[in-house]
Amino acid sequence: MTSSTSERAAREEHDATDSGKRGGRRLRRGSLTPDVIVAESLRLLDAQGADSFSLPKLGRALGADPTAVYRHFASKDDLVLAIADRLIEEAMTGLSARACWADTVAEVVRRLRATYRAHPGAASLSASRTTQRPAEMRVVNVLIGAVLQAGFEGAEAATAYRALGDFALAWAGAEAAFLALDPGLQQADRAAWTRAYLAVDRAEYPHIWQIRDDLASATDDDIFDMILSLVIDGFLARAPRPCTCAKHISPDTAAASAS
Repeated sequence: MTSSTSERAAREEHDATDSGKRGGRRLRRGSLTPDVIVAESLRLLDAQGADSFSLPKLGRALGADPTAVYRHFASKDDLVLAIADRLIEEAMTGLSARACWADTVAEVVRRLRATYRAHPGAASLSASRTTQRPAEMRVVNVLIGAVLQAGFEGAEAATAYRALGDFALAWAGAEAAFLALDPGLQQADRAAWTRAYLAVDRAEYPHIWQIRDDLASATDDDIFDMILSLVIDGFLARAPRPCTCAKHISPDTAAASAS
């Protein structure tokens, strides 16, 4: 570390301590760490959402000058990537490959969705990013292992993994983005199924009219389970080594596997 860098770090630590005193919260010297910053960022995003997230607010919450964050993160975007990786770490803690690769894929997707739903503000901010950090690397390794177990190789294996990963992130991220909306907007969108769609004209929209009463009863979990089953059934049908796990195989696929 150069002398100028050391001096800057010392000034930032001093500023952080002074800021903590002024804000009524004293920051103990040396207590500002990447883990502390990411944890507090996640707390703020849970409480206030992505639109209200800023380094000045983060600094006040930490009892530190906002510039002190730059001792640990090169930019706000660097911090966002660290938050994204923290979500992945939370989602995948305790994850291990299953005997059936389709079970592994389903477990990864379900875990990611649950965590993103629990932290919609942070997820809506970071779901589209590639963190290149340890938690992401670990889950990528698990998913690629599942793809290889399914019998995909080379470029096809890479494409298969990318398709699974992008599906998981896109679906979970879209749900998180919706849950991050103002509650009034969420309610207005959900109410559309019992208002606009329920009241459609039969002659103008005959197909909507036919199932209009059922549209509102489809839950988020129902929709997710349907999409996940379609994705996994598609991979089972294409995989060189499909699983024989009955719960993942449609009746037609199961009959073909048994023959």
